[in-house]
Amino acid sequence: MGRNDFTPGPPGPQGPQGPAGPRGPQGPAGAKGNTGDPGPRGPVGERGATGPTGAGTAGVTGATGVPGATGPTGPNNGITGDPGPTGATGAAGVTGATGPTGGGITGVTGPTGATGVAGATGVTGPTGGGITGVTGATGATGVTGATGATGPTGGGITGATGATGVTGVTGPTGVTGPTGPTATTFFADFYALMPTDNPNPIAVGADVAFPQNGPTGGTVITRTDDSTFNLSVPGTYQVYFQVGVTESGQLVLTLNDTELLYTVAGRNALDSQIIGMSLVQTTTADQSLTVRNPAGNAASLTITANAGGVSPVSAHLIITLLT
Repeated sequence: MGRNDFTPGPPGPQGPQGPAGPRGPQGPAGAKGNTGDPGPRGPVGERGATGPTGAGTAGVTGATGVPGATGPTGPNNGITGDPGPTGATGAAGVTGATGPTGGGITGVTGPTGATGVAGATGVTGPTGGGITGVTGATGATGVTGATGATGPTGGGITGATGATGVTGVTGPTGVTGPTGPTATTFFADFYALMPTDNPNPIAVGADVAFPQNGPTGGTVITRTDDSTFNLSVPGTYQVYFQVGVTESGQLVLTLNDTELLYTVAGRNALDSQIIGMSLVQTTTADQSLTVRNPAGNAASLTITANAGGVSPVSAHLIITLLT
């Protein structure tokens, strides 16, 4: 086998790292790279404590420099501002002293003008042909004339005034008399309850019945029957009535069977009350009063029973003697 006739074997294991060689010389500086973007600004640090004031003496203030020359006036082209508010009115000045009166002489009064000529007296008109009026009553006695002047005083000496007499003792106050009797008021309330009272319609020319007695004062106002009432004393009576009826209609007061037309009360609506109030005067004793469906009206009047509910409904005639 020759020298060069061999097959290389596998590589051997790596040997241990040798010691580092000495550092080579520094190479030349490379070209400067581009400046990078600045990083975000860091937070502001806390302010340090103020240092102590120095002990040096304050320097002397320098002299004021010479004023510079006034510069040229700028153009007057600015916008004029809005006018300011009007100032308050100043206090009124003191009134000056009144000037002296003029020294002119007052003119002489002119002469009075002549009185005009009196006009002619007009012709007396003819006496009217009317009947002579009755002589008027004698006039009141005239006022007594003034007293004549007092004659001269006589020459006698006036006597001395006498002493004032002693004031008399005031007598005791008399005993108060007894109180007089209290005035009496006369009144009466007559009423009806429906159903039961007034079961039939009130015909034209017929009277409403008030068969039941309410409160009464005195015996001046009494009933004659269920629908007629007696006013026994001459005087002025206040009369009030209210009657609930079903139809439209009217009611009137009568005195001695005569309708008193000024007392008519009526209504147009259905199912409500007819209410009247009047003064009735009588001049003689024992006058008869009623509440009537007036003669000449068209229909009878039904007195409504249990109007508005289940309780019987009342009708009232209230009479009061005023004077």
